[in-house]
Amino acid sequence: MNLTDSFLSAFASLRANKMRTFLTMLGVIIGVAAVITMVAIAQGARKQTMERIESLGTNVMSVVSGQARRGGAMLGFGSTQTLTVDDAEAILKECSAVGRVSPETSRNFQVKYQNSNTLTNINAVGQDHSAIRNLQLSDGRFINEREVRTMARVAVLGDTVWQNLFNGSSAVGKRIRIGGSSFEVIGVAKPKGGQDFRNPDDAVYIPVTTGMKRLMGVNFIRNITVQARAAELMNTAQQQVEQLLIKRHKLPPNGDLDFRIFNQAEFAETAEQTSATFTFLLAGVALVSLLVGGIGIMNIMLVSVTERTREIGLRKAIGAKRLDILLQFMIESFVMSALGGALGILLGFAAGSLIGQQSGWELVIPPWSIAASFGFAAFIGIFFGLYPAVRASGLQPIEALRYE
Repeated sequence: MNLTDSFLSAFASLRANKMRTFLTMLGVIIGVAAVITMVAIAQGARKQTMERIESLGTNVMSVVSGQARRGGAMLGFGSTQTLTVDDAEAILKECSAVGRVSPETSRNFQVKYQNSNTLTNINAVGQDHSAIRNLQLSDGRFINEREVRTMARVAVLGDTVWQNLFNGSSAVGKRIRIGGSSFEVIGVAKPKGGQDFRNPDDAVYIPVTTGMKRLMGVNFIRNITVQARAAELMNTAQQQVEQLLIKRHKLPPNGDLDFRIFNQAEFAETAEQTSATFTFLLAGVALVSLLVGGIGIMNIMLVSVTERTREIGLRKAIGAKRLDILLQFMIESFVMSALGGALGILLGFAAGSLIGQQSGWELVIPPWSIAASFGFAAFIGIFFGLYPAVRASGLQPIEALRYE
């Protein structure tokens, strides 16, 4: 028999037991579909995470004031009074790798407009905050340098605050009250979506000097958002900022710092590593079902060898070689696993699309997951079909013909 005859014989044998063939393939189908779906979920989650990190701004780092201690407890970063607006101006002036800075502090206040009010976060920021954080406006404009310098009572509303106070109507030019003080609305931000414990939509943005002097009565800021001139200058910018603040705060070279620098690149790297681990974990769990499907193939092939003992003896008696018998059973096993893999790919796409529609996620199906799952399914068919095929090819013609 040539290879074509072996394939035709294998297909004829599988068609003769359609239900058993389908049930045997089912383990492979589910296994391949599970691998593709799990990887798609993990990759979709990774994409959403990276998009949220990127929405915070590119080439960005955050300088946060240190931790204050109360009794034996640390109150967390941002609780000390060590950073000032002068520090932010010095960073912009003296650090060559830095392109923009935004001194910032925040506190919750009640915000009112006519009969509507909401408790929200008031972000006192610099004029470059919108450029650094990719904060785009749907109406009006953002705070400018003159308004920061003159401590102007102007405000930009996040999308959620705008909806709560104005119910979708025009807000620019209207006046709102923040903590009892009147502010003019000069802009409304486009929605960005929640970002962990920070939600830029549920916030009001005012000049940093206005927030410090007119609302909060403080002389310090909680953090300085810094944007490097380019991605490749992130580490240089971080070193320059650290050295400058150590000098300005008169800290000993090897002593404890009264500030902390958080690099966005570190967040992105951590997210990538977590996503990769999550992807391989889910894929590994799904591959277990493929192994179970392979065991099912081997079991059915052993049953098939037993059922077809006389057929094998007859073929050998009329001249079939051991390789012909081995090849036929190996091809049958391969065809079941490969066909199951192909159907599993279709089922995986369908399941991924359904989950994406129901959850609102954009699931990502990378080509490598399709190739890997199909290749593993084919390998399983060959591996688990080898023993039954060897057993079939080793039968003696006379003993096989006598088998009842």
